[in-house]
Amino acid sequence: MSYLSFKKDQLINLEYSLDREFLGTNRGGGYCSSTLVFCNTRKYHGLLVVPIEKFRGKNYVMLSSLDESIIQHGRDFNFGVHKYEGTYEPRGHKYIVDISYEKAFTVTYQVGGVLLKKEILMMHNAPQVLIRYTLLEAHSATLLRLNPLLAFRDIHSLSKQNPVANTQAEAVGGGVRVKLYPEFPYLYMQLSKSANFGGGAYWNNNIYYTKEKERGYDYQEDLLSVGAFEVSLKKGESIVFSASLEEANPKNLAKDFTKYLKERADRNSFEECLQYAASQFIIHKAGETRIKAGYHWFDSNMRDTFIALPGIALSGSTAKIFEDVLTSTQKYFYEGLFAKEISTHNIHPEYDADTSLWFFWTLQQYEKETIKSKKQLWKEYGDTLKSILNAYKQGSHKNIRMEANGLIWSDDLTRPLTWFDAQGDYGAIVPRNGYVVEVNALWYNAVCYALALAEEAKDKAFLGEWFTLPETIEKSFVETFWIEDKKYLADYANRTNKNVDVRPNQLIVCALDYAPINEKTKKRVLDIVTQELLTPRGLRSLSPQSPRYEGVSVGNVYVRDKATFNGSAHPWFIGFYIEAYLKIFGAQYLPEAQAILENFEEELNEHGVCTISAIYDGNPPFHSRGCIAKAKNVAEILRAQWLLSQMPATL
Repeated sequence: MSYLSFKKDQLINLEYSLDREFLGTNRGGGYCSSTLVFCNTRKYHGLLVVPIEKFRGKNYVMLSSLDESIIQHGRDFNFGVHKYEGTYEPRGHKYIVDISYEKAFTVTYQVGGVLLKKEILMMHNAPQVLIRYTLLEAHSATLLRLNPLLAFRDIHSLSKQNPVANTQAEAVGGGVRVKLYPEFPYLYMQLSKSANFGGGAYWNNNIYYTKEKERGYDYQEDLLSVGAFEVSLKKGESIVFSASLEEANPKNLAKDFTKYLKERADRNSFEECLQYAASQFIIHKAGETRIKAGYHWFDSNMRDTFIALPGIALSGSTAKIFEDVLTSTQKYFYEGLFAKEISTHNIHPEYDADTSLWFFWTLQQYEKETIKSKKQLWKEYGDTLKSILNAYKQGSHKNIRMEANGLIWSDDLTRPLTWFDAQGDYGAIVPRNGYVVEVNALWYNAVCYALALAEEAKDKAFLGEWFTLPETIEKSFVETFWIEDKKYLADYANRTNKNVDVRPNQLIVCALDYAPINEKTKKRVLDIVTQELLTPRGLRSLSPQSPRYEGVSVGNVYVRDKATFNGSAHPWFIGFYIEAYLKIFGAQYLPEAQAILENFEEELNEHGVCTISAIYDGNPPFHSRGCIAKAKNVAEILRAQWLLSQMPATL
């Protein structure tokens, strides 16, 4: 039995099946994804979704879906599932008898005496998806019909019937190629066995995406069919369908599928699933190694890269992953700070208050996970670290600067500068201008860590310039953020006030290797965080005691963004939560930490299968929201597992 298993008696229940989505990635930013029954519920779903460099490297849905039919004795049994206003048609999910997710996502259909298995693989480092069909059982002549439905559009838009789409398919070896619009590349659709192609073109109108309607977006799409394949199948026979932006050799498709299936990692345990999920965020694009922030709609950004990298690196050759990603990030280092976005198409970089400070934290984890020496790290990254510290100290970017008290002041009325990055028509949805708690904790940690590296490397000039600053920061930090009557840290402070919202950002202070607060203060912070923010799916972004708390993230984009940062639970904080407790209580905290991590195991069979979603409701039953796979969430759970494995040796 597969570790990732599903309730067979519920597979025909669309409420159950449509709430679970699979994901396969090509390690280049592209993916294939749908629900368990291949009924697309998002505009982001598709069997071939790949970046097109000509279009600024953005993802495009090329092949939206593929309707399969088994034909026997002139009767047609369609396994497809599409939602339309008020109905589903066809209703192919009723033929599903088994779903498993081992090396490939696999669905088995049964109708009469026919048993058909479908396995799907997204090729790594190629714009190609392969689907293998195996006729496990049949008692008479059987035809398989494959009807591709095409989109040829950006993942954020929807296709609509129009008179300019090219409906003609051109013959190629083993299939056809199509190009709906002149500026697009060709889509090659080919089979490993000779097949007939025809039937004429038509638009499948008003396909209804339930998730998009829930999210307040346009939710109906028209997809184009330019014809269908028909191929005969014998009992025990397999054929492979390929959809790609590059022409394939049909003679190699069957052996390619077998070869690549064998190479895929196993997913037979919680840790193996997390490691596989983590590896899906590593992408090779534009000659760089990047961390994709999430699927389906997130690209790569610097903050999430630095936060996620230590956990993601544990999924493979740790040192190499660190080195490749960190080398790539250096291309986006300008004027002493790392740019917010990672894209070769971004010609006007922006900078956030915390992102460059996370780089120091990432190097600390690099040192721990690879036993890298401080002296070597200073040699390789010292110039970058010094440039960052000087940029903050000198205020190279006017809205991010060190003040006389040693703390970092950051403000921007036009956009948010921290990970609370949602914004409406008038700037940040949750404004945090002034002294921000995690920014200044990261600043203190950065200065102290740089001094530790410089000391090992005997950099006397740097030591002489910076050695007195930590004491100044520590004193000012406590004065600025500690709220004596409430016994926790302010989320941010300005010239006259301390914000008293109970938020998880203060937790980061407790987890850092160099913290500007003592152990007694850390315990008090952990107490309030545990009492008001901890859930089985992460830490709430705001305490339910607040009148602004919103525990369920549903509605239009503004309403959802408000909830995301005013109550939704964020899994990535669990890594910092466990680390903070381990620093204080050591090995005696292991059982509780393990229990917290086990809460996430059941999530692997829910929502985004074999991965962790972006956010969860702050209220029970803590339903998944947002994108189905978030890099820093998976990464921090993996890193937390690693921290437990290191006990009691290192903490």
